Amino acid sequence: MASITLKGNPINTSGELPTVGSKISDFKLVKNDLSVASLADFAGKKLVLNIFPSIDTGTCATSVRKFNESASKLENTNVLCISRDLPFAQNRFCGAEGLENVINLSDFQAGDFGKTNGLEIVNGPLAGLHSRAIIVVDENGTITHTEQVGEIADEPNYEAALAVL
Repeated sequence: MASITLKGNPINTSGELPTVGSKISDFKLVKNDLSVASLADFAGKKLVLNIFPSIDTGTCATSVRKFNESASKLENTNVLCISRDLPFAQNRFCGAEGLENVINLSDFQAGDFGKTNGLEIVNGPLAGLHSRAIIVVDENGTITHTEQVGEIADEPNYEAALAVL
């Protein structure tokens, strides 16, 4: 269980992030068109998993924008923005912002992605949502970088995530 904070108040996650050097677990997440995406859909690609509680918060929106800017410069790389938001909210946000270089995926149905990767917040006002985290995966499915953001209102370290790519 990871201990993080929300505006300085302690909250916990369901576990720890997967370790660097391990393989990312397969997943089934919902795309904006309500079809299902799995790890196999991104085979041979480097992945930046930008995970956050909700697209409708300022910090989450900022992380999506910043990774959108960076994604257009990276070869063979997809940025997956993952939250428990409904696909409709994710699509509305990206459409309004003109963001085209990120892929939104929702864990709203079962929350298995959050549970499997130790991301689900288990107490406090955001219980049931995902913590703010970054997982970078190489083209072979090996995790090369992780960051569990200690204060949920803070932005992740973009440079560290992008440096391993």
